[in-house]
Amino acid sequence: MDIIKTLEDEQLRENKFDFHVGDTVKVDYLIKEGNKERVQVYEGTVIKMQGTGLRRAFTVRRLAYGVGVERTFLINSPRVTNVRLVREGKVRRSKLFYLRHREGKAAKVKEKQKF
Repeated sequence: MDIIKTLEDEQLRENKFDFHVGDTVKVDYLIKEGNKERVQVYEGTVIKMQGTGLRRAFTVRRLAYGVGVERTFLINSPRVTNVRLVREGKVRRSKLFYLRHREGKAAKVKEKQKF
């Protein structure tokens, strides 16, 4: 058991991203097309975070052409190059699955006020 823990600790990301559920983020994700690589930006609201350690993941939801699209990213994946915080959301739940059933302005998350 200790061998697995040591192997996982070696692969953990050194620079931690600081965001929470309800925040709007831009995820820079490395896409491989043929023999070329490019960075694709995926912007949306974080609706859930799950797992611990190396297996920590988060799900981002966005609207694309009127259709809700969700994508799950591993925080410690080498394909995730950067996660930028666009705005902080004010939420009282750890999972925002209720946003799946809302449309328009009702699907928005209130912004956290900074003083």
